[in-house]
Amino acid sequence: MTIASIQEIKVSHKVLADYKYDINKVVHGYSNRTLYIDLGKLKIESKPVSQKMKDTFTGGKGFCLWLLWNGTKPSTKWDDPENELVFSSGPIGGITMYPGSGKVTVTTISPLTQSVVDSNGGGYFGPYLKFAGWDALVIQGKANQEVVIFIDGDSGQVTIEAAPLDPVDTHLVNSLLTKMYAKEEKDKRNVSVISAGQAAEYLPICGLNISYYDPKRDEVRYKQAARGGAGTVLRNKHIKAIVVRYSGLSANSNGVANMELLRKAGSRINKEISTFDASQNDMRHTGTPYLVEIMNRFDLLPTFNFKYGSHAESHKIAGDIWKKRFDHSGPDGCWYGCTMSCAHGVAHYHLRTGPYKGDAVFVDGPEYETLGGLGSNIGVFEPEDVLELNFYADTYGIDTISLGNSIAFAMECYELGIIDKEKTGGLELIWGNSDAAFALVHQMAKGEGFGVTVGQGVRAMKKIFAEKLGADPKIMQDIGMEIKGMEISEYISKESIAQQGGFALASKGAQHDEAWLIFMEMVHNQLPTFEDKAEALHYFPMWRTWFSLHGLCKLPWNDIIPESNKTASEPAKVPEHVENYTWLYEGVLGEKITPDEIIEQSEKVYNFQRLFNLRLGFGTREHDYPPYRAMGPVTTDEYESRLDLYDAELEGIGIKIDNLTTIEKVGALREYRENRYERLVDAVYKRRGWTINGIPTFETVKRLGIDYPEILNLIENNI
Repeated sequence: MTIASIQEIKVSHKVLADYKYDINKVVHGYSNRTLYIDLGKLKIESKPVSQKMKDTFTGGKGFCLWLLWNGTKPSTKWDDPENELVFSSGPIGGITMYPGSGKVTVTTISPLTQSVVDSNGGGYFGPYLKFAGWDALVIQGKANQEVVIFIDGDSGQVTIEAAPLDPVDTHLVNSLLTKMYAKEEKDKRNVSVISAGQAAEYLPICGLNISYYDPKRDEVRYKQAARGGAGTVLRNKHIKAIVVRYSGLSANSNGVANMELLRKAGSRINKEISTFDASQNDMRHTGTPYLVEIMNRFDLLPTFNFKYGSHAESHKIAGDIWKKRFDHSGPDGCWYGCTMSCAHGVAHYHLRTGPYKGDAVFVDGPEYETLGGLGSNIGVFEPEDVLELNFYADTYGIDTISLGNSIAFAMECYELGIIDKEKTGGLELIWGNSDAAFALVHQMAKGEGFGVTVGQGVRAMKKIFAEKLGADPKIMQDIGMEIKGMEISEYISKESIAQQGGFALASKGAQHDEAWLIFMEMVHNQLPTFEDKAEALHYFPMWRTWFSLHGLCKLPWNDIIPESNKTASEPAKVPEHVENYTWLYEGVLGEKITPDEIIEQSEKVYNFQRLFNLRLGFGTREHDYPPYRAMGPVTTDEYESRLDLYDAELEGIGIKIDNLTTIEKVGALREYRENRYERLVDAVYKRRGWTINGIPTFETVKRLGIDYPEILNLIENNI
């Protein structure tokens, strides 16, 4: 593949619009302005951030949702020019004394779900954007040609530049633009690039790749804001990349109120990581792949389209394998000062397929979700095959969770005879056929073949297979592992009703960033009543929302555990770490905050997002149901794989099973579990202050201070 030289690309980068601004210091975590770009009009301007905006929406995801709400209408579709991409870090984001402080959140109207979606990712973009002078970046309109947006936090200039020769795939464009916009070799670390690969031109399941330069390895690496199709929106707007440069980073770039509080919190958790990480989850050497063995042991590892929760070959892609494969030649934090250091990768991997066959590349990952989605869930247990899929999914811009679930769904449909080799263009979609998976991924990138069908996601395939191939819509619904149009994260929730609610009630779709309650319920038996489950499904989504308001990663909260947690009254909350975050908040913003006030901050944004969904035609009870496979066994072989467990459950609720066939048992268990789920939803809605149809009440929005006239009219028209 011929790639233009940096010099050729520089010459081709004609400036279409530019904007100069004064570089102001960040004060107590805020720059107090947002950057607005209209690509269609080639307009760039600064807009103020009001105190009311900060008081109500905090930052990060809150700012993103508020700005998107005001820039769009109820009728706005994902590919309308007025749809926005909105980026924001948050007031705590960018500190260097505490691990996991480099996140950025992006929101947009999703091509996958048709509703509002938020996704967050690491890398350097979020902090650099803020330190360059902007609490948020809003991009609206569509360019009439391919462009790169460059935000120079050193010179105080924003440009929209023609980009006719720039490559599209992430591993090429992010590296090239890092070199091109760096003033010198050392300056590479001051550049961060956001891109999406060529598959984003054809598929709704594509995310964003956010870069950071790794000087130890001389690699431009990247993390993903993968969920919900923000990368598809980026390419629909004809953006090749967004680049930010900022070279003035210091320990106090946030203009903090009390540095000693930040150091106090950082010292405490860094000591824990140094002392306990190796004996707990070993994030610094293994990272999230440590979960594979644990999930398999507890029958929670999705296998064969979530049919089963374990597999005899899972050890081939478990943490110990990756610990040996990962390159440990340098630190692995994706933001400065992150001692969690979980962003591992494999160096010098030689590609075996596709347009870059024979190239030696650095593969970021695989993370647990990729191992679940593109490993066990499609029956692939060869590490080299997972790495190949991991690399190409990333560089093409495809979300590995949606990709894995979509391929798995297609494979099960192939097994059921709904599709065959004639329908797939000759691909034999049997479990474990990595060659077929490679072919699908490369087709997705080219916009051709059966790969384009699979790449539309599970919800679209359910409709296509039912309407065009005569598939039974009921079985499609039961085995199609998506909720609200978003493919489910890679955890089996069959035996955890709380996690079923955690997935199905999540604002953007079935993502685990709102609640992961499986162990609380199944292993530790901490949620015995519906009221207990509802309380957990109130607290944890609000608590986790707070991370995305402030530019924080949740892993340092509960992937390292202090000694004090052994005697904590509510160990699942990790109260000592909650205290750390109150110190961080006060240290940056200069205002004290209590754990209850943290939850209230998040409630404002969480309820606002629910109402945003409602404005777009969603956000009611009918959209809060999982496919039955997320609740229980759909098929007889699923039931029989855990026969003793399911038989005991039926007997425990008073059903005599002696004369029942397995099909009858499946039906009886289903009736019980579906009724049980309805009771859970009732309890959660009540706890959250929502109506029986899942709409925040007038009292709730008034209590939270989001009772704007448009919000009140929206509620009035939907109750």
